[in-house]
Amino acid sequence: MKWTDELGTSHGRRLRRGVLADGREVFAKIGEDSPVFAAEAAGLRWLGEAIAVPEVIEAAEDRLVLSWVSEEPPTAAAAERFGRDLARLHRAGAPAYGAPWPGFIADLPMSNAPAEDWPTFYASRRVLPFVRRARLPAGDVQLIERAVERFGEVAGEPEPPARIHGDLWSGNLLWSGGTGVLVDPAAHGGHRETDLAMLALFGAPHLDRILGAYRQEAPLVDGWRERVPLHQLHPLLVHVVLFGASYRDSLMAAVTRVLAL
Repeated sequence: MKWTDELGTSHGRRLRRGVLADGREVFAKIGEDSPVFAAEAAGLRWLGEAIAVPEVIEAAEDRLVLSWVSEEPPTAAAAERFGRDLARLHRAGAPAYGAPWPGFIADLPMSNAPAEDWPTFYASRRVLPFVRRARLPAGDVQLIERAVERFGEVAGEPEPPARIHGDLWSGNLLWSGGTGVLVDPAAHGGHRETDLAMLALFGAPHLDRILGAYRQEAPLVDGWRERVPLHQLHPLLVHVVLFGASYRDSLMAAVTRVLAL
């Protein structure tokens, strides 16, 4: 393999572009030995059974090498195609809420141990562990715990586990080949509304076209728009843990909206 470009760093890892002996271009993350690389590779392969993702060329303890994605500007047509693709991904399903590989979001570990239903999984594997890491004021913690107690009431009608990306903010969605290509997953069996809420959190291009095409392919349960803050609690907690109090107001606004459901 020949490295051609240094692409900066992400979470302490070097990002590189290279060329294989057969001429294929690749993208690599290189760093200290970490289980993150194997978990990401497992998630990509699983998602790739149903949707466009980079091919995993190599997954080692100190690197992850993927096929290169040639990006293009997002278009309304590509967004609609991605919406349909995402619906098919979710419909591919999962054996349980959780996954057989360790969970990570950025470098932060998450339990993917299975749970009997989504409210239990979301509370015990996603929200509460990050509340403990976030070092929030006691009053904030009490409000979040009150919201967690309501998960079973406000989560909507039960649905089977969906095959989800798990960290689907706009930066993990590349545009190539006339559709969206998923990268950097925290893949697991979860609730399909989680991916949609993540797309909305920081604003994906042509989000209305994505959602419209998705709903044509896989109609959503009544009340899904009102549940968006519920599914944003975990990513907002992650941002508080990673970046500090600047995300506290957004987190607590979402908590207030969940308590009002």
